Amino acid sequence: MAIYHFSGQILGRKSKRNPDGSYRPGSKAVAAAAYRAGERLNDRSNNEVHDYSRRGGVVHREILAPPGSAPWLTDRETLWNTVEAMEVRKDAQLAREFNMALPYELNPADRLDLVRTFLETHFVRRGMVADFALHDPIPEQGQNDKNFHAHVMLTLRRATASGLDPVKTREWNSKDLLNVWRSEWAIACNLALERAGKRTRIDHRTLAAQREEALARHDRARATELSRTPEFHVGPKARQIVRNGRHPRSQVREVSSYRKPSTAASASKTQRRQRNYPAHDIGTRLSWLEGIVAGNNTQLKRDLVAINRRFDRMNRKLDHWQRRVTFTAEGAIKGPAFRFNRWKAAQEDKQRREAAARKTAHARKRLDQIAQLLKELERAATGANLRYERGLVRAKEVERWVRRVRLGGRTTSRRRERW
Repeated sequence: MAIYHFSGQILGRKSKRNPDGSYRPGSKAVAAAAYRAGERLNDRSNNEVHDYSRRGGVVHREILAPPGSAPWLTDRETLWNTVEAMEVRKDAQLAREFNMALPYELNPADRLDLVRTFLETHFVRRGMVADFALHDPIPEQGQNDKNFHAHVMLTLRRATASGLDPVKTREWNSKDLLNVWRSEWAIACNLALERAGKRTRIDHRTLAAQREEALARHDRARATELSRTPEFHVGPKARQIVRNGRHPRSQVREVSSYRKPSTAASASKTQRRQRNYPAHDIGTRLSWLEGIVAGNNTQLKRDLVAINRRFDRMNRKLDHWQRRVTFTAEGAIKGPAFRFNRWKAAQEDKQRREAAARKTAHARKRLDQIAQLLKELERAATGANLRYERGLVRAKEVERWVRRVRLGGRTTSRRRERW
């Protein structure tokens, strides 16, 4: 089924620290645009050529500019070279990028229409220039055949008739606005799936929030489906390390935000906030992901056993209440016993029929409740079986990654011993 993914980042010139302590220059807008669009672009600041024209998987590339803006904004090389030239600081922010997963249930035309309509509605109308590219998976390179996604690069300055505004638009950096974009992307994908006649839906909220909503509306099948530990994304750097036969271990890394100095002595020193990733993923992201997938499969297997037990118990209760309905109805149909006092016999017969009617109504109510529970349990069991099968496939995929790491590590060590 389709998954939700909508991540954003700022592309800038800020230097990044390598694991060995050295620094490397940050992202360049021209190089980033060439890589995502699969084109050959010339960086005019240093006459460097970024040629990614042979890159596969890029099925569509396009630039959307606001109506009435300068015509040269739709030229990719001119646009991003101008952005580079306008930013003079060595730590300048150049562009905003979004990476969005596209529903594989849609056909190529529907995916293109989905992305184009969303960008025009939420970004271009605000004055941004949107440079986007649609990427299809390449199974021959080990990519998932359902990994359809889009890369979007947005200008940080408003587009005008003369070019780009000299002042950046700061309100676009609002976290509230980012949350709006995230929720609107889920709505746009669901509308596209509905128009295509697909029953699959996505949700931008966390699994815990979705589970609370399912419990509030008494949808136990959906709540059971959401009772799992969320996985995390293993990025291209970790996958490249695996392909090179090395072990992708996490490290303590510095992040871009700064801590406020607490004392006057520390005010002169600029300190960066650090994140201790090994404390979270136990030193390796792949092993952590493998543990999450295995844990979800184990929990799902337990849920299946519990569902089957409850299903059997509900079937026994269903048989019990069906017998109650039959016996109560038969007792009410039978005539009264012979009595000399006909008036008293009529009164007793009336009371017995009323009691039987109440018992029959109660039994039928219980039957309806149990039948509804059985339907929910059947739906939960069907969904759990499908998820369990997908979980086994996912576990084999992650296990293949980990095995590749281990084999690569042994191969590397043997080569070192030989040399």
